[in-house]
Amino acid sequence: MNKFEQLGLNPSILKAVEDMGFTSPSEIQEKAIPVLLNEDTDMVALAQTGTGKTAAFGFPLIQKINVSKKHTQALILSPTRELCLQITNELKNYSKFEKGLNPVAIYGGASITEQSRQIERGAQIIVATPGRMQDMINRNLVDISKIEFCVLDEADEMLNMGFFEDIKAILSHTPKEKHTWLFSATMPKEVATIAKKFMRTPIEITVGSKNQGTSNVSHEYYLVNSRQRYEALKRLADANPDIFSVIFCRTKRDTQKVAEKLIEDGYSAAALHGDLSQNQRDLVMKSFRTKQIQMLVATDVAARGIDVDDITHVINYQLPDEIETYNHRSGRTGRAGKSGVSMVIVTKSEMRKIKSIERIIQQKFEQKDIPDGMEICRVQLFHLANDIKETKINHEIDTYLPGINEVLEDFTKEELIKKFFSVEFTRFFNYYKNSQGLSSPSAPADGGGSGDSTRYFINVGAKDGFDWMSLKDFLKATLDLGRDDVYKVDVKDSFSFFNTDAKNTEAVLSIFKDFKHQGRFINVEETTDTGGRGKRGGGGGGRKGGKFNKGGKKPDFKSGGRRRSNDFKGGSGKGKKSGNRSKNIESSIKRRRNKN
Repeated sequence: MNKFEQLGLNPSILKAVEDMGFTSPSEIQEKAIPVLLNEDTDMVALAQTGTGKTAAFGFPLIQKINVSKKHTQALILSPTRELCLQITNELKNYSKFEKGLNPVAIYGGASITEQSRQIERGAQIIVATPGRMQDMINRNLVDISKIEFCVLDEADEMLNMGFFEDIKAILSHTPKEKHTWLFSATMPKEVATIAKKFMRTPIEITVGSKNQGTSNVSHEYYLVNSRQRYEALKRLADANPDIFSVIFCRTKRDTQKVAEKLIEDGYSAAALHGDLSQNQRDLVMKSFRTKQIQMLVATDVAARGIDVDDITHVINYQLPDEIETYNHRSGRTGRAGKSGVSMVIVTKSEMRKIKSIERIIQQKFEQKDIPDGMEICRVQLFHLANDIKETKINHEIDTYLPGINEVLEDFTKEELIKKFFSVEFTRFFNYYKNSQGLSSPSAPADGGGSGDSTRYFINVGAKDGFDWMSLKDFLKATLDLGRDDVYKVDVKDSFSFFNTDAKNTEAVLSIFKDFKHQGRFINVEETTDTGGRGKRGGGGGGRKGGKFNKGGKKPDFKSGGRRRSNDFKGGSGKGKKSGNRSKNIESSIKRRRNKN
């Protein structure tokens, strides 16, 4: 017996369910569908990505729509174009035996005129991204003043993407008596605010604990030095020959760069990010779904539309800025009852994030070592043997066998096996035979740098327009170090401190010798100060050597280490004020960033 029959669904929906091969509802479907069918209520439903949330609100919505009326009766808001299209396609599948029901997708990157025509022809359900929906409302191309239902899907992600004001504006055009159903993977305070502001005593349904990760996913981290991230990624891919994965990067630039390097190194990979056109994104996703692409490198925003059940691994090439986002990433695997693995390539300075994520998902990470070269060769060799064992014989080859046997007749069976396997094995062996281990030593308790590190004083601070992040970016770019090779950045009013591993000390001091940025001397010196004192000379009590940069004019400090505002042109006294200089420095740093 199909267990969906026990939920109270109409025969037409049950027929569609049967056609799609569904037999048992997921937990969120089992909990949400009877409530939404039988009660006129608002609802907050919390469940991980991949647990069947679309059907949980889609089935009741289809059953409650009056198909004889053509005006818009329901609005579904989702964060991305991909997810918008996915929901619309699923609703069409669910309602294929409901004559006259017409769900329409409204999203950016497609013709607004054509979307407007589809709505005019009658769209009882509109599935929309907030930006395009707001645009159509402003142009009077859509009327949502009579809707009875509003669904906020992936509500936490919409808020993370900055759609709070758009959602408020859109909901202001809807009737107060409508019912709002909010579906989310996590429940940060912003989602709770939405529920409180726009919903009336909602019923709350939770699958697992709030923000908890799915039990089908195991979580692993691999501790490496920041410069070894890409090499670590390659080894993880090589050690898992059947990998079908999504690789997450923080920025569009890194996403494109990693994908290009993978392709260059012979992997079937592609990038998915916001700079691609809609047509490019569709082609990439089509190739990924058909497994022509084995490794999809994506930003968090672009990946919201990925709905593929067979993903074996999620690889966090970089951890997200917001640790709650990790839950969305790991939810790409372990779907539809299958198991999955979420891997994190992490540096010592990021270990605190691992602990924070463990608290949120209520699961422990297992630390593992990056596989060594010979282990990878062994895995690849036995993977090839298994592939050969499972290969079905193509008898079209039979006509060629006499000639093949003649070429190979001088070799024994053992020699032929060795030769055959050497074709694949030699490629990996030659690459890895002299390779070194990549795994980094265990992280110190404070999560920053190795035990052997150097602390520095630098004569810029908050009054120069820096915060810890912009100063870290400036130092990383100037010193050509990895982001995690600069740590313990402590920004004071007019000076700052930072650390690097001791092995970088000579290079750091050398680069900042006689160093000018936009006409200003930037002074960096070793210090044993913790950054808490503001002594003359920039709080540098305890600095080793105590020398200023040579060349040009010696930097001039007032008490407390505050540089004179007219000392930005190498001491000429004719420079502009420090505020303007710092804005220039900060602007140049911001231009280097390439956020989602």
